Amino acid sequence: MNGAVRPASPGELSLLPAIEAASDTLLQDVPGTQPGAVDRLPPPTSEEALHTALQVLVAGRPPQGFARIEEVGTDAHLEQLSVDPRHAGRGVGRALVEAALAWAREQGYPGMTLCTFADVPFNAPFYRSCGFVVIDPEGELARVRENERRLGLDSLGARVAMRKSFEQG
Repeated sequence: MNGAVRPASPGELSLLPAIEAASDTLLQDVPGTQPGAVDRLPPPTSEEALHTALQVLVAGRPPQGFARIEEVGTDAHLEQLSVDPRHAGRGVGRALVEAALAWAREQGYPGMTLCTFADVPFNAPFYRSCGFVVIDPEGELARVRENERRLGLDSLGARVAMRKSFEQG
């Protein structure tokens, strides 16, 4: 990876929707998603949403991937993790997750949540390897899942909510 994980600079935010769009292509015909899933995904995160995010971390210079962090309930929430396919499989995603977890711990959050595809190898199984466990979403996280259903994500493949508690290490 070319450069450490760090907060995104304002000038880099305009580069990130293209990384997300490219990353989404990795879902094309992958086990755990329906055929044609890529064509039915919601549009990439807007630059405006990135500007108003709680935190955006990037890996590399120029960015090879990014993590968008929001707050859901009392936890930090990994709203988006995207890695440019040209850099996939090189530890960029794991470095971003580790940095996001470290940031959330430093901010005093009790844990971090996320929602992802259950059966895509580089989604839920990857997050399990990072210490996340599948949970039944409640409260605000249940509303996040309901919004995902309204956006049509559940029709593309099974989805799960996951959490990593910082009390457990």
